[in-house]
Amino acid sequence: MEGILHMNTVKTVGLMVFMTLLLMFVGRALGGNSGMVVAFGLAVVMNFGAYWFSDKLVLRMYGAQPVSEAEAPELYSIVRTLVQRAGMPMPKVYLIPEETPNAFATGRNSEHAVVAVTQGIMRILSREELAGVIAHELTHIKHHDMLTGTIVATMAGAISMLAQMAQWAMIFGGRRDDNGEGSNPVVALVLMIVAPIAAMLVQMAISRTREYEADKGGAQLAGNPRGLANALLKLEQGSQIVPMTDARPATAHMFIVNPLTGGGVMTLFNTHPPIAERVKRLNEMARGR
Repeated sequence: MEGILHMNTVKTVGLMVFMTLLLMFVGRALGGNSGMVVAFGLAVVMNFGAYWFSDKLVLRMYGAQPVSEAEAPELYSIVRTLVQRAGMPMPKVYLIPEETPNAFATGRNSEHAVVAVTQGIMRILSREELAGVIAHELTHIKHHDMLTGTIVATMAGAISMLAQMAQWAMIFGGRRDDNGEGSNPVVALVLMIVAPIAAMLVQMAISRTREYEADKGGAQLAGNPRGLANALLKLEQGSQIVPMTDARPATAHMFIVNPLTGGGVMTLFNTHPPIAERVKRLNEMARGR
C-alpha cells in the first residue's frame, strides 16, 4: 500500500507540473509573455483552490448534507466496519438529496475525507452491494485519488477557459503580443481546439485507470467482488432510468458511475471505463483468476 501511495504522489506532482506547463504554453501562444504570466498565476490559484476548497464546493454543488449515525445507522455501520478493516480514519458521511443511484468520495486526504451517497442508492442496493460501493470509495480515499482527479479537472477547466477567452479576443480584433504584433489566427485557432481536448484526454485516461484500481481494491476490502459487480449493474441501469439532472461534466469523474448520459462519439470522452468491462474483471476476481 505504501508503494501505491508513493506512486500516486509522484503521479500527482507530475500531473500538476504537466498541466501547469500546458496552461502556460497556451497562455504564451495566445497572449505572449504577459499571457504566460497570467496563465501561471491562474495555475497557482487553481491548484491552491483545488487542494483546500474542492471538497466543500462539490458537496455544496450537489446539495449534500451531513448525516448522523442515528439518521443512517446501516450506512454508518457499513462505513465503520470497512474503515476498521482498512485501518483508515472514519470519514464524514453525507447524503445527497437525489434519486439517481450514485456515490462519490472527496477530500484532500484520509484525515479530511468525505463519503457521499444519494438517496437513490440507499433504496436499490442490498447491504452487500452497498458495502462494495463504499469500499470502492474508501479505496479512492486511501490511494489519494480524489486530490489528483480534482487538480486535473481544475486545470483542464482553466485551459478551456483560456481557450474561450482567446476566442472572444479573436472576435473583437485579436490580441497583440509583447512586440506589438498580432497573433497568428491559424495557430490560435488550433490551440483553442487542441489544448482543451488534450487536457480532457489526460483527465479521462487518469480517471479510467483509477476506477479499475478502485474496483479491485474495493472488492478486496469488501471481501466479495460479486457484490460490487452487481451494484455497478444496478447503478448503470438506475442512472439511465432516473438521470441526474444537475450533473456537471467537471465533476463526473468523481462518481462511481458516470452521471452523464450520452452515447456515440461522446463515449470517447467518458470519465469511466465501460461497466461491462468493470463487471467482467470483478467476476474474474470472484472466480479466482
